[in-house]
Amino acid sequence: MKPKWMPTALLIVVLSLIVTACGGTPQSATSGGAATGAKDKVTLQLKWVVQSQFAGYYAAKEKGFYDAENLDVTIQPGGPDIIPEQVVAGGSAQFGLDWLPSLLSAREQGTPLVNIAQVFQYSGMREIFWKDSGMTGVADFKGKKIAVWLGGNEFELLATLNKYGLDKDKDLTIVQQPFDMNLLLNREVDAAAMTYNEYAQVLETTNPKTGQLYKPEDLVVIDFNKEGTAMLEDGIFTTEAFLQNAKNQDIAVRFLRASFRGWIYCRDNWQECVEIVLKQGPTLGRGHMTWQMNEINKLIWPSPNGIGVMDPKLYQQTVDIALKFGVIKNPPSANAYTDKYAREALQGITEDTKGLNWQPAVVEVTPGGK
Repeated sequence: MKPKWMPTALLIVVLSLIVTACGGTPQSATSGGAATGAKDKVTLQLKWVVQSQFAGYYAAKEKGFYDAENLDVTIQPGGPDIIPEQVVAGGSAQFGLDWLPSLLSAREQGTPLVNIAQVFQYSGMREIFWKDSGMTGVADFKGKKIAVWLGGNEFELLATLNKYGLDKDKDLTIVQQPFDMNLLLNREVDAAAMTYNEYAQVLETTNPKTGQLYKPEDLVVIDFNKEGTAMLEDGIFTTEAFLQNAKNQDIAVRFLRASFRGWIYCRDNWQECVEIVLKQGPTLGRGHMTWQMNEINKLIWPSPNGIGVMDPKLYQQTVDIALKFGVIKNPPSANAYTDKYAREALQGITEDTKGLNWQPAVVEVTPGGK
């Protein structure tokens, strides 16, 4: 996409700066250079199928935040055979969602992608095991079967094993995590992973011994954020080539501003956002999407630097783990990410962009996630 910079957009930028300089508060619908006339068409490629993991983007579309920025946004669901990096690099989408380690790997292999907003501030990866197993922590994984997503999602586990002096090849057996939690439920593995899908699936299942749903107190959860071995997940990226054009930089700012407002809306109106997601036809039910919405909010809020702004320490932690376990062979260049556009987008948002006082909701688990 190489459209020319519109004089009208430039004028609006200048007027916005004048308002700001005079002490006024710019409105999200026009600040940052939102053009008049025909809307700019862009596509966002999701990392996975429709679910509450992406509620903020669906809300931005549903509530008119993209319209307010003069954008016509197509949200393209992902799936097991869809790789967002390839879709964006090939030009079929202008923006994509990706876990940071995958983006760094793609860059090293010659695909010039750049993270322009780190939406998730915390990792959703976990290891979950039964309290009655006798295990109390990672040190007890020795001799056990541990399930985890592979294909690049196992590195937080590997870093945690390394922290406790466990050899992944000699001290335990790592098992491919399937799309359900049957291996753990059937006690065919000793631990399994993820907070906003798999953990909920266990709690949505009936304990045959009691006839009631499993409860959190039946489980022990290893949180890689607390272990200091977490890697950053859902971030918004595009290509370096896209950002070389001034008009596209303006589009990026407007897209981020509207998307951030979508996530802020889902923080403050999470139940409505569940309904917005359900309109898109997710494969899992309302109960599961409600749980997931609450868990996703926990991964975003609080955002101490403002939503979308990369935490340099967490970035470096992700890089260090990626280097240690061969995700990448060399340290990434300085332009692997930029917070320039995210910070500019935040300037035009009047809502609370940090959520420092946000507290998660208490969500009732439903049988089968229905």
